[in-house]
Amino acid sequence: MLVTFKSNASADVIMFGETARKLIAILGKDPADGKGIVTVEQIPEAIARLKAAIEEDRRRQAELERQRTEDDDEADKEAGRSGMNAPVGLAQRAWPLLNMLEASLREETPVVWGV
Repeated sequence: MLVTFKSNASADVIMFGETARKLIAILGKDPADGKGIVTVEQIPEAIARLKAAIEEDRRRQAELERQRTEDDDEADKEAGRSGMNAPVGLAQRAWPLLNMLEASLREETPVVWGV
């Protein structure tokens, strides 16, 4: 399933359902609802929540990197989880939506999905 976030302030942002639902929950909305809106009044809080989640994900990833060993690196290479096949974190996936929210705030227009 794909979820398309829309705003008159930017191009559409399309995400796979699982990632989109996680981000929708971070925004403080019901991820089970197929349609939703972040009103202009709600955008500042949504941006703050998303930035906090991005920072938390970065801290968690940095801590995992500090704990890694050479054996972990070798195991990832053998399993095909390195380079372009390395896992993508929440911070990377959230940036397009964060950019949309910031553009929507500047232009005072809501962000919607499922419509």
